[in-house]
Amino acid sequence: MLKKAKTDGRKNLIKIPITKSLSIPHRVTGDFGACKIIMRPSIEGSGVIAGGAVRTVLEVAGIKNVIAKQLGSDNLLNNARASICALGNLTTKSQVAKKRDLNLN
Repeated sequence: MLKKAKTDGRKNLIKIPITKSLSIPHRVTGDFGACKIIMRPSIEGSGVIAGGAVRTVLEVAGIKNVIAKQLGSDNLLNNARASICALGNLTTKSQVAKKRDLNLN
C-alpha cells in the first residue's frame, strides 16, 4: 500500500516558483469542484494568512509569506486540491518571456 502511494506521489510532483522573501511571485487562483482559492503574495514577515487545508498545503510547500482566501465549499480535501491547482498555475518571468517568444515566431 505504501509503495503505491509513493509512486503515485512521485508522478504528481509539481515545481513551485518561490521568491527570495519565501512568497509566491504573483496573484493566482485555483478551482477544484465548488472550491475556489485566491492567493496573493505578501510582504516579508507577514506569515501564512490562510485557513484550514490551504494553510497546511502552503506550509508543506515551504511558502512563508502569502495571503489566501477560500471561496465556495468548506470541503477540506477539495480546498487542498484547489490550492495545489493554484500553486501549479504559478509562473516565473522567464517562463512568460519564453512563451511570448514562441508566440511571436
